[in-house]
Amino acid sequence: MEYIEDFFSEVKLIYEEIKGSVEKRLDDFKNVWLTGNDIDIYVELAFCVLTPQSKARNAWGAISKLRDDFLLFEGSEEEIVDYLNVVRFKNNKAKNLVLLRDIMSDNEGIIAAKHIVDSLGGVHEKREWLVENIRGIGYKEASHFLRNVGFGDEIAILDRHILKNLVKLGVIKDVPKTITRKKYMEIESKMLKYSDEIGIPMDHLDLLLWYLEAGEIFK
Repeated sequence: MEYIEDFFSEVKLIYEEIKGSVEKRLDDFKNVWLTGNDIDIYVELAFCVLTPQSKARNAWGAISKLRDDFLLFEGSEEEIVDYLNVVRFKNNKAKNLVLLRDIMSDNEGIIAAKHIVDSLGGVHEKREWLVENIRGIGYKEASHFLRNVGFGDEIAILDRHILKNLVKLGVIKDVPKTITRKKYMEIESKMLKYSDEIGIPMDHLDLLLWYLEAGEIFK
């Protein structure tokens, strides 16, 4: 497939402008893992449970309030749902957060998210486990979480912002209506190949393409 050089030239210029901010944000993500504890990692995972079909800033705001009021760790579905009016499917997501608590706790009921994720092998093994074991987490959300804790070098967060710009760059022909595991891996492979060819690291490219649509570098 032929890449679209004109659009890439524009993207390359923007990358040079924001590269420093991209690098700083990725350092922030890596530091979450390096200096964070089980609670810090759990909060990042809970955030990604809220993100499907919802704005990232809204999801982060809700998780931050739940964390500060300690309901993220002890609240019932009924207590949590009152905090989720800013995201879609709040009832399902409240249930998912309660289920997440059980999955990411040790035998004594203490949250052990960092220990659990650390024990899962490489980044692809971690992602498969997250998708298979956590309700509300698909490949996009699992990749998002792993990137946000510093493991984004080889994986893609294929949300609508990224897919739209991959089409504009000529990396894929169109945005698929649904993404199966096979399709996700296929597009991720193409994005990784493109990343290598243009000399922009995968995690940099992700934040760059997000920035083109959102106008900011968030999480």
